[in-house]
Amino acid sequence: MSMQPGRRVGVAFVGMGGAVATTAIAGIEMIKSGSNRLDGLPLAGHAVAGMVGYKDLVFGGWDLNGDDLGAAASGHGVLTKQDLENGAQVLNGMKPWPAVGSAKFCKNIDGGNRIVAKDHREAVDCIADDLKRFREESGVDDVVVVNLASTERWPDLDDPTLNSAAAFERGLDASDEAISPAMLYAYAAIKNGIPYANFTPSVAADVPALVDLAKQMNVPVAGKDGKTGQTMMKTVLAPALKSRALHVDGWFSTNILGNRDGLALNDKDSLQSKLNTKGTVLDSILGYPVEDHLVHIHYYRPRGDDKEAWDNIDVTGFLGQRMQIKINFLCKDSILAAPLVIEIARVLDLAKKRGDGGVQEQLSLFFKAPMVKNGHGPEHAFGAQERMLLDWLGVH
Repeated sequence: MSMQPGRRVGVAFVGMGGAVATTAIAGIEMIKSGSNRLDGLPLAGHAVAGMVGYKDLVFGGWDLNGDDLGAAASGHGVLTKQDLENGAQVLNGMKPWPAVGSAKFCKNIDGGNRIVAKDHREAVDCIADDLKRFREESGVDDVVVVNLASTERWPDLDDPTLNSAAAFERGLDASDEAISPAMLYAYAAIKNGIPYANFTPSVAADVPALVDLAKQMNVPVAGKDGKTGQTMMKTVLAPALKSRALHVDGWFSTNILGNRDGLALNDKDSLQSKLNTKGTVLDSILGYPVEDHLVHIHYYRPRGDDKEAWDNIDVTGFLGQRMQIKINFLCKDSILAAPLVIEIARVLDLAKKRGDGGVQEQLSLFFKAPMVKNGHGPEHAFGAQERMLLDWLGVH
């Protein structure tokens, strides 16, 4: 694990009270206290000059739920009571800042811990003030923003407001309804020179207006939709099936989950955003359309954060013989996601230190719908994505 002693980085989470954010914060705090190992952190075994150490991360952020993080984490059920009494006890004294929310973009998630702003421009100013205060009060050297908020509905991507930086500025002044809360956070970060990552399926920094702004200001951005469970397995298996010339006739996927993410996805408009990021992976890797690629996501409250994913894959091999592969992945959603969020923040901070702004394509490994620099199709195959990241980091 590489470190630069004395240099500290603040990570500001949008959705700080959610299961992924509280798990990430708890994990790092437990590493600081010595009660947690580095298991599950993909870059822990690599020495990278200039990359901030895990123990040098400091956390803050926004959430519509104003509960302290200890209470929030207890409700999510990922951390144990012992965790919250020992290494992760710092969560009990942490409260999220008031957040921007919109029932028009995320129907099933609301709360009373809201930023009171008369328009988009004032909301952006409030977010920027929060980031400035976070830097000053924590004494960190740099800040990164990571979006972990609930999934928003898909916007109208043809709206002119979203297609140039100048039009977006006018949209902010007019409080244009095309601009979502996720975009407000992304804009506030980029405009203030702060790296931004979108770990959600929501459309944010990937609209042309904000991609252009990030490039103009040389601010690192990455996204979107964290690749943690079922899609990760697809991007591992699909290249192997292609390599063995096994034709994929159909791939049936279904998921059940009962956490706040699942509740947000119980709204059909938010669900469609998630399906949009999961649906194109197979065709891209295999090089042909899988006509019977079906993906279903169901909110099932009793499971909480214990997500379950089933996959049935129908393939045709030599002599036209039909075969099947079946996978049942019983995973813990936040346990898979939290380490990726931490690594994304560290890499984005390193990109800023290196002066590497705009879209950070080398982070494709961590996303279902990776942003790309020059308009080409994204790389989805897991092995190729990993090589891209390690080459950028300068490790092998």
